[in-house]
Amino acid sequence: MVRFLHTADWQIGKPYANVGDEQKRSRLLQERFAVVQRIAAVAERQAVCFVLVAGDLFDSTTVPIAAVMEVLEAIGAMTVPVLVIPGNHDHGGAGSLWHHEEFRRQQARFAPNLQVLLERVPLELEQAVLLPCPLLRRADNSDPAAWIAALDPASLPAAKPRLVLAHGGTQGFSGRDYDLDDEAPPGANNCIELAQLGEAGVDYVALGDWHGRKEITPWAWYPGTPEPDRFGQGDSTARGQVLVVEVERGKAPRVESVATGRLRWHRLSFHFGDDADLDRFERLLHDQLEGRVARDLLRLEVSGSLSLAGHERYDRLIEELRHQLLHLRLKGQCDPVPQAAELEALTQRPGDPLIAGVAAQLQRRLDDATASDPAEAALCRAALCQLYQLVSGR
Repeated sequence: MVRFLHTADWQIGKPYANVGDEQKRSRLLQERFAVVQRIAAVAERQAVCFVLVAGDLFDSTTVPIAAVMEVLEAIGAMTVPVLVIPGNHDHGGAGSLWHHEEFRRQQARFAPNLQVLLERVPLELEQAVLLPCPLLRRADNSDPAAWIAALDPASLPAAKPRLVLAHGGTQGFSGRDYDLDDEAPPGANNCIELAQLGEAGVDYVALGDWHGRKEITPWAWYPGTPEPDRFGQGDSTARGQVLVVEVERGKAPRVESVATGRLRWHRLSFHFGDDADLDRFERLLHDQLEGRVARDLLRLEVSGSLSLAGHERYDRLIEELRHQLLHLRLKGQCDPVPQAAELEALTQRPGDPLIAGVAAQLQRRLDDATASDPAEAALCRAALCQLYQLVSGR
């Protein structure tokens, strides 16, 4: 039996360009490095023989050398071999990072235990036979694992488990195009035919590319990203872990998931029917965030409406969230809808005729636009909301 750690999609150097705050963006970048240390701790605690990284260790083929050196130092601190194939983001084509003399020099200096597999040939280890399927270009319309089916099984050691290391989709599961946040189309590139690998007597397929943990077959798994890097794709999508695998030749593997992620990415939807929903909204946020600061990212989709006073409280909550979270992606909108008493408080102001006149004009425009011009109506409601906040002195 051999025990090893299966991970993928570290994507060191991911820019997080959609996070506007430079300090928070830097925090996200650093978490990509910090998780490597947590992976090392799992490897030591679980006493694995080696670590397999199934592609996309880096986010691109042009990662700054300072980032390369930092992750190489973290890998070098591991006490076991680390075996890596290029994925679609950090492919192994000519001119890519893996071929640069500076990378090779720094690898020898900081991480002599790292082995980058750039050829599709068997590699015999002490405990297993590794069948690497590196991507040599970002997109390949042929099966990167097809070469394994052409192997003579008798040419491989009979007693050692046969492990495939590959990056891409599989027949029947094409995953998701993360750049477009959409399902990958049928016939997507880098597609692996698992049935052929089963016929070739493979014992385990260590896959990368899908960013959530997923069992394709009992002997073919995606580990997901060790640190989550996007909002979830559904309740069944586990992220932020590595897989510890035990396998013997000719027997079903035993796969255990071990958590390594620190940041939490949430997706919430909330509809406001009236101001009473604000208390429920606050409780929901409290339950999700549990008082954490600068450790959560939230995709919040809102709809519905609130009174002017309710919307003022809503705006304060959203502003607090922006400070507390590493990132808030706000979708949809909650409309301010002035109540009769609020309109009266704005338009009936004998001692403040200017405010009263502006409010009355906005009310007339709102009444005229409500049925015919939604954009104009929304603008009037927003203006009344700001006017209400000005008058209330908040």
